[in-house]
Amino acid sequence: MILLDTSAIIWLQIGHPRTRQLARLAQPLNVSPASMLELQFLVEAGRLQLTADLAQIAAAMGWLIDDPPAAAWFEAATDVGWTRDPFDRLLVAHAQLRGWRLATGDAAIVAQLGVRRALAL
Repeated sequence: MILLDTSAIIWLQIGHPRTRQLARLAQPLNVSPASMLELQFLVEAGRLQLTADLAQIAAAMGWLIDDPPAAAWFEAATDVGWTRDPFDRLLVAHAQLRGWRLATGDAAIVAQLGVRRALAL
């Protein structure tokens, strides 16, 4: 299973070439509530415009919105001390909690997780 980080969501929605390998995968793509919140922050800051809300985009793209148990998720995030970005911490913890690979273009995340736990875009 694959969890999309926020950049991967944006890139998939606009058809960015970095996401071609995701289109070839025969496994479900999952979205985190943390990405939903991060996208809302980007919209509110004027750094991103969406044509619909993320739940509608996810449904149209065939993605699944996963909802991990909050207490376990946030506890797992406390162990991700190598980044100070709260969204990166939550996304990494979400992927680790589920045992999924995180699809990301963030080289620091890929370096920390390795190719078994991250899918470099």
